[in-house]
Amino acid sequence: MKKKPVMNVTARVEEMEGARRATGISSTAAPNPEVPEKASRRSYTAEYKRRILREAESCKEQGQVGALLRREGLYSSNLTSWRHQAERGTLDALSSKKRGPKARKSDPSFRRIAEQEKQIQKLQAKLRKAELIIDAQKKMAEIFQLLRDQKEGENL
Repeated sequence: MKKKPVMNVTARVEEMEGARRATGISSTAAPNPEVPEKASRRSYTAEYKRRILREAESCKEQGQVGALLRREGLYSSNLTSWRHQAERGTLDALSSKKRGPKARKSDPSFRRIAEQEKQIQKLQAKLRKAELIIDAQKKMAEIFQLLRDQKEGENL
């Protein structure tokens, strides 16, 4: 049976500390257990993107770009997309874009048309009520005429 080499406890702790430093986890600071109510999407200014791209370009040794990304909390896909945006050459391409449908400028004629359609619907509802009332009055007049004719027929 082979004996496993026994590692010194202090050496093992130091090894773990080195791993924590590389990942940016502090051994003294406890992580915040609070989770924000609603996650928010990170957005980056054009100047920040340019600075990170310059730093990434200046990295010569292997692993420096990875260390930069870990330090800043970024992904390599961020660098790739920012490089493509920089190649397009516009400041707007580097600035963050609002998500969702674009706001439309309202045309005053659309508002006027909508108001007129509401007014037409109200007037049509009033017209239906008036027609019902007129029909009821005609029927009542016919009934009274029939009753009057019947009375006159009995009186003769």
